[in-house]
Amino acid sequence: MTQGAVDVVHDDKAVYAAGAVVWRIAEGKLRILLIHRTKYRDVTLPKGKVDPGEMLAQTAVREVHEETGIRVNLGVPVGVSRYFMRPKRQKVVHYWAAEATDDAIRKSAFVPNREIAALEWVSLKKARKNLSYPVDLEILDEFERLVGDGVLRTFPIVALRHGKAVSRSDWDGSDATRPLTARGLRQADAIVAPLRAFGIRKIVTSDAVRCVQTVTPLARALGRTPIETALVSQDAWEEGVSDERTVVGKRVRSGKPAVICSHGPVLPGILSELALATGTMHGSYLGSASALEVGAFSVVHLSATNPGSGIISIETHVPKV
Repeated sequence: MTQGAVDVVHDDKAVYAAGAVVWRIAEGKLRILLIHRTKYRDVTLPKGKVDPGEMLAQTAVREVHEETGIRVNLGVPVGVSRYFMRPKRQKVVHYWAAEATDDAIRKSAFVPNREIAALEWVSLKKARKNLSYPVDLEILDEFERLVGDGVLRTFPIVALRHGKAVSRSDWDGSDATRPLTARGLRQADAIVAPLRAFGIRKIVTSDAVRCVQTVTPLARALGRTPIETALVSQDAWEEGVSDERTVVGKRVRSGKPAVICSHGPVLPGILSELALATGTMHGSYLGSASALEVGAFSVVHLSATNPGSGIISIETHVPKV
């Protein structure tokens, strides 16, 4: 099990970017996508710089689509490359594995252009020979480890903490009716694109107003109705009647990308149940993944072919609002 990308910028002088090792199975064989860049006359992986206000995951999906015409959902993170640009400015690039479906490839409208001269689907062996940069080979090493472990195809379950809410001291009603603040509403909007980057289709939320409001923009974007439940509410947790196991178990068994929106005190139980449901050893990583700021989320990647094989990776993202 590996820790994944953390969407927090620590170095204001660094240039941040994101991309993916895009892969497919063609005639029973694994192929990955390389891009031949026109300007630099090199062969590399699709990637690009973070736009203002973007989170890393949405950058990766956007850049893959802009450079290849292929729309992907992100899978497991496969590493971070760091190198220096002139004048002595570091570039930090986060990568994910991302499967390209046959339908997505058919819908690609890519044509050679001033930036990208060609796309090429190649074997891992040929990719190692053709890639122009050692940092790309390091990313390929991690990708190949996933292949060797048989856990390349995954699905995510996301633990999401609700956005910033009106404080208890400033609210006359019950705790469950506390709404989001203006900042909380901005956080709810900011997480839509990065959650969609992971292909989220199912939305489960505590029935508290602040949680429902947090997932409303995502539900609207997906055209989905959230499932509201008291089983992961703070009221139930405080009363000792919460039931994270039932909620988590159903999501693991479904094998479909899902988000569970809940509260700070409930999140450790959600992460713990994800570990139990997948046969994963407990550790400090669960505490780190559950200790979320308001509006932040942890993506737990599980094997699509054998969910009982454990948590493959966890990554945490924090909205920049």
